[in-house]
Amino acid sequence: EPLMFRLSALSSFLSVFVGASVASAQVAAPAEVEGMKLIFNGKDLSGWEYGSVPPVKNPPPVEKLEGKTQSSDGVFFVKDGMLIASGKKIKALYTAKEFNKDLHLKFEFRATSDKPKDNSGVFLRKWQLQLDATNEKGSLTGTFRNIKNFKVGGWNQIDVTVRGTEATCFCNGEQIMKKAQTIPATGTIGFQSEYGQFEFRRI
Repeated sequence: EPLMFRLSALSSFLSVFVGASVASAQVAAPAEVEGMKLIFNGKDLSGWEYGSVPPVKNPPPVEKLEGKTQSSDGVFFVKDGMLIASGKKIKALYTAKEFNKDLHLKFEFRATSDKPKDNSGVFLRKWQLQLDATNEKGSLTGTFRNIKNFKVGGWNQIDVTVRGTEATCFCNGEQIMKKAQTIPATGTIGFQSEYGQFEFRRI
């Protein structure tokens, strides 16, 4: 299933969806869903750009990825309908457009179970939510240390609601931070490549 953006005419909320069918070698064609607009087609990186992880002073030009299935260095690529961050470099993939209204972001991610220090992240207008490979002792940042239902080596769902400049974050239905986090008022949505391979779907 594809990464999607959902805008509610009543609430002006956004939802982003990344999806994949991993049970079959053949990827189903993305389907339009009522009230949703696809921003990741499951086949290539159209609508995305490749660049540096903020903050960076004098960052290099971003790489346009329209019609491409991977970044020029292979750090990000599409496989079996999934968006994959390889972990080969500390870089980031961003939407080509900004999301400056209230939004609701959902996605699932998976990392290997035998490397607790592996780490990725999701960016909301340059603010980053760290994504660790585990909730157990030895994780890189301890982001999920209070998440009891974290699935090490399995798929975990991230659910972020942004109202104004406040972001409330959940993992598998459990709140990650006790308080809403303050984020910038404008910017894009992005995914980070840092340590180890992370797969993203069904956001």
